[in-house]
Amino acid sequence: MSDVRLVGLKKRFGDNAIVKGVDLEVQAGEFLVMVGPSGCGKTTLLRIIAGLETADEGEVYLGGQRVNELPPRERDVGMVFQSYALYPHMTVRENLAFGLTLRKLPRADIDARVAEAARMLELDALLDRKPKALSGGQRQRVAMGRVIVRRPRLFLFDEPLSNLDTALRVQMRGELSRLHRQLGVTMLYVTHDQVEAMTLATRVAVFNQGLLQQLGPPMELYLRPTNTFVAQFLGSPSMNLLTARRDGAHFRGAGFTLDAVGEASGEVKLGLRPQDLRVADEGPLRGEVLAVERLGFDGYAFLQTAAGPLAARFEGSSVEVGQTVAVRPLGDVLHVFSADGARALRHP
Repeated sequence: MSDVRLVGLKKRFGDNAIVKGVDLEVQAGEFLVMVGPSGCGKTTLLRIIAGLETADEGEVYLGGQRVNELPPRERDVGMVFQSYALYPHMTVRENLAFGLTLRKLPRADIDARVAEAARMLELDALLDRKPKALSGGQRQRVAMGRVIVRRPRLFLFDEPLSNLDTALRVQMRGELSRLHRQLGVTMLYVTHDQVEAMTLATRVAVFNQGLLQQLGPPMELYLRPTNTFVAQFLGSPSMNLLTARRDGAHFRGAGFTLDAVGEASGEVKLGLRPQDLRVADEGPLRGEVLAVERLGFDGYAFLQTAAGPLAARFEGSSVEVGQTVAVRPLGDVLHVFSADGARALRHP
């Protein structure tokens, strides 16, 4: 059963079309991550679902009910923002209880919900502290706790980890996954970080310029991207793209020749994941090493080739900046896209 359904949503701010006709269904209990570059419309969509923005066109359904005219407080939605927005003069306990107190719930119910959320988020020992005495990760957990105590049917997260340092982000990603498993509720999560999308999501929705590009499980999008935008957005380092033309049994481009695969003819874009390329003594691609990213025993070399920039994996410590090296693909690893990059023609 779908918990959230968006039909033909459009939104403009002045002359700028931010959302350009989005259809999307989110299943009950799903953790859907909406990802894309800044300005692609993902946060606007989240705010429309929450009732904080009004769509110019289209319908919003929550649990099968059309909610376009419902105010935020009647949508049974909890939202966690990028800023923690905690009340600095209140303790953690008081911050968690504040919304329930405004709703005039019985004191015993408030105490029970606060205790449950504190236990779930490991805040028990911090209940009497004020926000200034908490770390960034602890403050974010309190912000999530304020939503949990309300027990909404739908959780919305707007880049909640972007203010945290790298170590805390990794920790909080684990916390969010655990929270989703424990609560079993529907969660929509907005981020521009593809690592968060690949780590957290049951399904990923990739947006660009106000349009949904592709929707599916993380590895499906990684292995079978629908266009070059999705191909390059998911994966680190990004997929290499080379312009080539089919010539019988070969793809020929600037300074390289590769065995042709699939049925594509004419000009195409060839996609090669850096993980599927190796620096070697010989190979069909050659270039000068501009930068090296070492990951221990191995790493990535970033080259300038006649066909354009290229990233490839290497092993050992022999690769240095300024070298000219060869690169070879590791077997059948070639993605093929149309010349304009708008559609995939072949995946390995």
